[in-house]
Amino acid sequence: MAAVASIGTAAVPAGKLPASARAWALYEGVRTPYVLLIKVYIFIPYLATILVGDPVRGQSLVAKLGMSYGLLAALTAPLLGVAMDRIGPRKPLLATLTAVLVACCASLWWATPDGLGLAATCAIIFVAGLMFAYTEVLHNSLLPFAAPSAQTSVTSGTGLALGSAISVLLLIFILWGFALPAKMAASWLPAAPLFGLSAAAHEPERIVGPIVALIFACGALPLFIIGRDAPRGIGGGIGDSFRQLKATIRTLPSNRPMGIFLLSRMTYTDGLTAILLYTGIYAAGVMGWGPLELTALAIIVSCFLAIGGLVGARLDRAFGPRRAIQIELAIVIVGQVLLIGLAPDRFLYAPFVAAPLWDGPMFTTLPEMAFVAIACFNAIGTCGCYASSRSMLTSLATPATVGSWFGLYALSGTVTIWLGSALVGAVTAIWSSQQAGFAALVALLIAGCLGMAFVNDPARR
Repeated sequence: MAAVASIGTAAVPAGKLPASARAWALYEGVRTPYVLLIKVYIFIPYLATILVGDPVRGQSLVAKLGMSYGLLAALTAPLLGVAMDRIGPRKPLLATLTAVLVACCASLWWATPDGLGLAATCAIIFVAGLMFAYTEVLHNSLLPFAAPSAQTSVTSGTGLALGSAISVLLLIFILWGFALPAKMAASWLPAAPLFGLSAAAHEPERIVGPIVALIFACGALPLFIIGRDAPRGIGGGIGDSFRQLKATIRTLPSNRPMGIFLLSRMTYTDGLTAILLYTGIYAAGVMGWGPLELTALAIIVSCFLAIGGLVGARLDRAFGPRRAIQIELAIVIVGQVLLIGLAPDRFLYAPFVAAPLWDGPMFTTLPEMAFVAIACFNAIGTCGCYASSRSMLTSLATPATVGSWFGLYALSGTVTIWLGSALVGAVTAIWSSQQAGFAALVALLIAGCLGMAFVNDPARR
């Protein structure tokens, strides 16, 4: 007889994800293109370099923007998590917030100097960032209900791998349909960018907003149709939610593993996210890459993000989540130190005369090829760490309080998004150097990695 794993009162064959878990993973998958296409590689670099007009000032502005919505999310997400524990079902509110996020993404098509303008575009990015943080709390807190406890790590890793795979397909389509036709002619390419888009008007960069919105809206539906929701809670108002949040926080001194884990994650996870967020801006400003190179970089890195999600699940099973997180952080720390030492005229911190190594449309010099390779190396560690971190929390929490813990988990993830962004913005402005701004985040990763040494691995359930 096949082994079984329970999910509520149901039983499913071990090794096979139930439909609810697959729907949870698909929602994670269609959320990821927002991060990779809008926040990292295509739209935000367009905002920083074209709408702002200067990559250094643009990086500083994006850092302040991330600090603003990150700080607001940090102050409110824990209360949202506790309120959901008391209410119970997450899907109605999650559907509403998802709809707002989809609308924000679609509206980016009009983000031009003569259209929405810089101020309105920044306001939309602010709302989208806040909605993304809230949907992350609600979606993450559904994981113990959507998947059997023995399969939460696999479900989490599958969602991240799906997100990378979907992003790769979208990026390939954008490269084939919009970026390459504007730069070169070939029999396998359209004669001009699809839909008559104008590269001069930066329409290929702006079209990613509606594309992400369409994919997100369609891919989210299965979770709301067949996904398992949390059972009804005990109810109560805002005052009750505040009291439960205070009670949860007061348990931290007696729950040492959870307290140290959340503090460590507060230090490292959105250090990772800040690195991911500024990679596109960094590559555009330091390496001088345009939409073609950034789209190609995104495709290549996304493939390795998919690998990272699966690697994280394997490391988790082999070594436990604590050791897996430490290994994954070490990968990113080493890669980031190497990445900062690259520029068109510099290789691993040494001056370098970069002659083309091959006759190609992009990535022809040794520093450029090394940048791509190291970014892929970082991607494996980053995505693996995301998967292992969620697995760590579900192993430490109980189903009755998982929403509260994921609220604090979001707090520990958003504190460093504004702190990391503030560091990047301040150091970039002071030194007038994008490399200096990037270097400030390495310290956060090192501190978080050291903190994980004091967390005991939970028993695998």
